[in-house]
Order: sequence, then structure tokens, then C-alpha cells
Amino acid sequence: MELKKISVNTASPELPRAKVLIIYTGGTFGMVKDKSGALVPFDFSLILEHLPTLRNLFLELTVISFATPIDSSNINPYHWKLLAGIIHENYVEQDGFVVLHGTDTMAYTSSALSFMLQGLNKPVIFTGAQLPIAEPRSDARENLITALEIASAKLDGKALVPEVCIFFGAQLIRGCRAKKVESRHFDAFHSENYPILAEAGVIIEYNLNAIRKADDKPLQLIRGFNNNVAILKLFPGITEPVINQILATPNLKGLVMETFGSGNSPTETWLVDALQSAIKNGLVIVNITQCPGGMVEHGKYETSKFLEQIGVLSGKDMTTEAAITKLMIGLAESSDIKKFILSSIAGERS
Repeated sequence: MELKKISVNTASPELPRAKVLIIYTGGTFGMVKDKSGALVPFDFSLILEHLPTLRNLFLELTVISFATPIDSSNINPYHWKLLAGIIHENYVEQDGFVVLHGTDTMAYTSSALSFMLQGLNKPVIFTGAQLPIAEPRSDARENLITALEIASAKLDGKALVPEVCIFFGAQLIRGCRAKKVESRHFDAFHSENYPILAEAGVIIEYNLNAIRKADDKPLQLIRGFNNNVAILKLFPGITEPVINQILATPNLKGLVMETFGSGNSPTETWLVDALQSAIKNGLVIVNITQCPGGMVEHGKYETSKFLEQIGVLSGKDMTTEAAITKLMIGLAESSDIKKFILSSIAGERS
């Protein structure tokens, strides 16, 4: 994919206090109206005209944008590899990174990069907008400015937030704990099972106890993906042919199964036999609750005990977004997929 690179020095005539790379993929954030009134991609070489307050941040900014911005509904592992590769290539010279991304699949991308960027000790902050930057009431300006502040923030000379996060609607959320919950409100993302990392008001208040500590290891880029996976959401009345059709998908290697409550499932014999047979044939099944909050607790009720007995892995309190991206990577990269799924790689599970 063709990329465009633009340098924007907001610090002149002062020395920049930090260097931040902005990566623009597409989405609502970067849309402006042309002379005809149609929405077209934003020209980031003119960013200071739209956001003159950026000069007050005293940052040296570099913008890398997709030459053809894409709707986040079209994001796939190819784009995750591209984003992670850009960060890896520019890692040494930059103090932090801000990724501008459409909101619909932002939680999937932030989860994927949380697992791909092992040994991360610099901020990678995802943000976007519910309204285009040119709109009078757009949330794009505040989201970008605050994301840049977080990406450049340091404590005792080290990055204050050395992990992949989403900043949106005044809250900073761990990237592999986020879920989009709103399509019309500005507080589009929530983290039900983990505390927010920071909240932006008059000042940015950081929850230092919740932020991951920086790794001393060098950054390692994980590129492998096996997307022969599926998500199965159980519902009352689901039929045997539906289950069998999904489990018989050619080359299916992994399945995230969204169950009820604390990980409960129907106990019909045909379902137990189908799942057990699939697992014996090598299918990796991860159990995730359909509830926004809470976790899978195998054995709490009889309707979940049998799942553990036949080899279904507990996703505990992982989001679906984290579970599916972690499963893709684990199937491609891990020699022990069970250990990989049951371990916390990037703070995605308790």
C-alpha cells in the first residue's frame, strides 16, 4: 500500500520537547468538505490551519498517511501488519505514536497491536472521531490534541504510558480492554473489566497503578496471523445444523464462542458431542461471555463445567476483540496455544 509522509514542526522557534509520529489510516476523523460539499480526505499538510493550537504542544510531528484512506470496516490483518511495521521502523527516533483510525474496528486493531508489539516501552495511542474534523461540533480536535499530549508525556524521563491504548471521549483505555459501545455519542468506548488509565479534564489525571510498566526488552514485532477463525454467538434455540455448519468450515483452526453469563452453554448431547469432536480434531475453542462486564468462570454452574472437561479454553474476562486477534496470532506464532491463550500477554485478561 502506498504511504505519504509529511513533517510538521509545531515547536518553531523552540526546540521540540518530543517527537510523535501520527499514522492516519482513514475514518471519520480526517474528512472535510470540498467545494461541492462532498466529504473528501483531509490534507494533513494543512493540519496547522485546522488546529493552530498544536503549536502550543511544542512537538515535532511526522504524519504518515495511507495514500488512499480506508473505512475501518475494511481493516484486516494486512493493515495490522502495515501499522505495526511502521511503528517498528520508526520506533527508535520517535517518542510516541498516535494512530488515527475509524471507530468501528478500532478495538480490534488496538488489540492486535497490543499482541504484535512485544517489549513496547513507548505510547501507541489510537484515536478518531464521531464527527469529521471540519464539523463545528467535531470531537476530532480534542481527541487528537489530548492523544498527542499522552503520546509525548514522560515521567522521570520515561514514557508515562508505555502501552497500546485508545483515547476517546476524555478517557484513556487499554487497547486490548476496549470495546465500542456507542455509535452516536462521543464516549464511544468503554472498558468494563479494567480501570481506565487516565481521564482528561482541566488536567489529564493518570491512574498510575493501572498503567503497565515499561519492558526493558527490545521491541519485538510479531507478524504471524492465522485468520482461519470464527466467532460463534450462542442463543436460545440455536440448532444442530447451524453449529455443525460452522464447525465444518474448511480449514477452521480456532473458534471464539460467546456464551451466556459466566460462561454457560446449552447442555444438549448433540452440542457437547459436536464441540468435543471438533476439539479432538484440533480445533481451539475459547469461551467468552456475551456480557459487557464480568468473566467466564468454568464450573461455577453445571452448564459450564462440561466445557472445561471437553477442552474448551476459558477466555476469562477478555473482550471478543482481544480474544479473536489473540487467537489469530497464537495459532500462527505459538508452539503451545493453550498456554498462550490462558496467559496474559498484554494485560488483556486478569
